[in-house]
Amino acid sequence: MRKLNNNELNRITVEDYKNAKKTPIVIVLDNVRSAHNVGAIFRTSDAFLIEKIFLCGITPCPPNNEIRKSALGSTNSVDWAYESDTNKILNNLKNSGYRIVGVEQVENSIKLSSFTPNHPTALIFGHEVDGISQEVINSCDEFLEIVQFGTKHSLNISVCAGIVIYKASQSLK
Repeated sequence: MRKLNNNELNRITVEDYKNAKKTPIVIVLDNVRSAHNVGAIFRTSDAFLIEKIFLCGITPCPPNNEIRKSALGSTNSVDWAYESDTNKILNNLKNSGYRIVGVEQVENSIKLSSFTPNHPTALIFGHEVDGISQEVINSCDEFLEIVQFGTKHSLNISVCAGIVIYKASQSLK
C-alpha cells in the first residue's frame, strides 16, 4: 500500500464544484454556536456535493477565522446563506418541494439506518447543548436519530452531521 499524494486525488476546482450536479440535500443549522462545528459541516458538505447550507440564528457565518480553520476553503465552494429566522427558510424549502428532516431525539423518530430519502431533503441540525428548538421541531416533516449505546446518547454536531450527510447522500445519488 502507498498513500496517494494530493495530485492523485482528482480533486475538482471550486469552479467545477459550482458547476457540478449537486446532491439534492440542503443543510440548515439552527442556532449552532461553534464556528469550528460550522466549518467542519462546510467541509463535509463539500465532500458530498451538498446544494447549500443555511446558517440561522446565532450560527456564525464566514468570513470567520474559526470557520476557516476547519472548513479548509470549502466556504468558497459550498453555497450558503444567512437567515435569522429558521422557520422562514423551512417554509421556503417546503414550498420548493423539500422534505424537512430534523436530526433530533424526539418521539417517533426514524432510525438513521432505516432512512432512505427519495426526494430533495433539508437536514436540520441544532444547538450543541439544546438541540433543535421546539418551534423548529414543529415545522419538521420527520426526524432522524442515530441509535447510540453509550452513556451520553449525544454526538458532537459535526460528527453527527457527517454520519447523516453521508447516509442521506448515498440514497440520493
